[in-house]
Amino acid sequence: MKAAASYDSDQLLDAILISLDDDKAEEVVKINLRGKSEMGDWMVIASGRSTRQVSAMAEHLTDKLKQDYGLITKTEGKDTGDWVLIDTGDVIVHLFRPEVREFYQLEKMWTPGSQDVLAVDPSKAP
Repeated sequence: MKAAASYDSDQLLDAILISLDDDKAEEVVKINLRGKSEMGDWMVIASGRSTRQVSAMAEHLTDKLKQDYGLITKTEGKDTGDWVLIDTGDVIVHLFRPEVREFYQLEKMWTPGSQDVLAVDPSKAP
């Protein structure tokens, strides 16, 4: 296990984005929270096609973060798979079924009219 100081939030963000890409997450966006919120540096929002995919992505991601970074994440909603929240401390991850994501529209709530919402292009992943 790595010590907490052996990585920064940007490295953690990269690992999260790679994991979501590997699991075929859709419409992945990252939102820079620095200077906007004390809850973390980044927010990632992504969709899965079904409750099964959303739950599987969440489980895979939490396992990867535990194995690679020694992080025990706070996770809510994995059993239902409609909306899963994964809190790493530095990066907040929201995984949705498309209908639930459309209903809550977190991107609009956090960055109305802002350029801080960045769609992630999987072909340019590190």
